[in-house]
Amino acid sequence: MGELIKVNALKKYFPCGGKMLKAVDDVSFTLQPGETLGLVGESGSGKSTLGRAILRLHEPDGGHIFFEGEDLLKLSKEELRIKRRYMQIIFQDPLASLNPQMSIGHAIEDPLIVHKLGSAHERKEKVDELLEIVGIGSKFRNSFPYEFSGGQQQRVGIARALALNPKFIVCDEPVSALDVSIQAQIISLLIDLRERYNLTYLFIAHDLGVVKYVSNRVAVMYLGKIVQIGSKEEVFRNPLHPYTKAIISSVPKIPWDGKPIRRYKTLKGEIPSPIDLPPGCRFRSRCPVAKRVCAENEPELREVASGHWVACHLSS
Repeated sequence: MGELIKVNALKKYFPCGGKMLKAVDDVSFTLQPGETLGLVGESGSGKSTLGRAILRLHEPDGGHIFFEGEDLLKLSKEELRIKRRYMQIIFQDPLASLNPQMSIGHAIEDPLIVHKLGSAHERKEKVDELLEIVGIGSKFRNSFPYEFSGGQQQRVGIARALALNPKFIVCDEPVSALDVSIQAQIISLLIDLRERYNLTYLFIAHDLGVVKYVSNRVAVMYLGKIVQIGSKEEVFRNPLHPYTKAIISSVPKIPWDGKPIRRYKTLKGEIPSPIDLPPGCRFRSRCPVAKRVCAENEPELREVASGHWVACHLSS
């Protein structure tokens, strides 16, 4: 089975005060059809920028993005518009992503109109079908976003993302703004849709529990770079990079049966500015095991086991 997505040395920089903010800096990975890659890291690590750059919502500054073997960065605007039918995004804030003056039925139908797909009757049937699939119900097609809860709004956003029968969806923190009970419902819905339509997800999240549940593989991102990537079993069982170890160990555990509360480690210091990056390893200023070599040379992402990659001078 061939790769659906191949990202090679992708870069996205933003000018800032005469310097360059390196939001995404030389990132590479692949995605197979039907696979979910969980992308984790602190705020400011570049996760959302990476997801949007892949879709060319942010225009990349270098590298390559192959979708079904075709380089998206070489497509014309019209060619990209056609290809975007198969690549969609679910945003973190569902209400902000919906037009408040547009009924939810119109919001879901709008991509079909833009791409000139189907007659008015066929589009109506498609909208009603999608509303039923995501658990809203077609009878609410003329309602407006403000009439719904956050979870229902996100279901509308999911329906809109599905309207053009995509193959790849960037899920940009799709449950972080929702209550925990609603998060579980939306995650279950996304998993069901993945199985039903053989969807491929880039699932961006802070919650490691969610990532472990929904993903096949996990990539850990820090200051614009992927520092570890592998199967979820390998990454959680064998977190080779010190940053991966830190974020996994920092997850609080709820005590049960009278057992003492587990004390968890926290990362020291703040994430450095992506405008003024430290030399060598970008994590070394917060790393508890940093050596001299870490300040002198930036580590490259290397394969330490089959399918398991890490960027650290001290990992084995």
